[in-house]
Amino acid sequence: MAGMARISTTSDVFSAIAEPKRRVILEKLLVEQMSVTDLVDALQWTQPMVSKHLKVLKEVKLVAETKVGRFHYYRAQPDELRPIQDWIHRFEKYWGGALENLDSYLTDIKSRGDARE
Repeated sequence: MAGMARISTTSDVFSAIAEPKRRVILEKLLVEQMSVTDLVDALQWTQPMVSKHLKVLKEVKLVAETKVGRFHYYRAQPDELRPIQDWIHRFEKYWGGALENLDSYLTDIKSRGDARE
């Protein structure tokens, strides 16, 4: 195995948001456009850590960068999460049934409770 190139584990949206710190950054950038300094201050993380995670988010297009003078501002691009939404959509039929069953169960419990009163 020596000499083999390491395969990037952050080459897609799924892998990029698997890291909790990147999800936190993405959530911050959904609210407002921020610079690295803004993120460092808001999150109390080191600048290299913020920059490392921003780089990954930019590579998968979840974050866009705008340069204004010497400042770089970052903003979330939530439309790029669509592959995750599409994938999750496949499972909704299973969740829907579970929720319907729960609703029936709760209605049944309530009606039994009403009958005792």
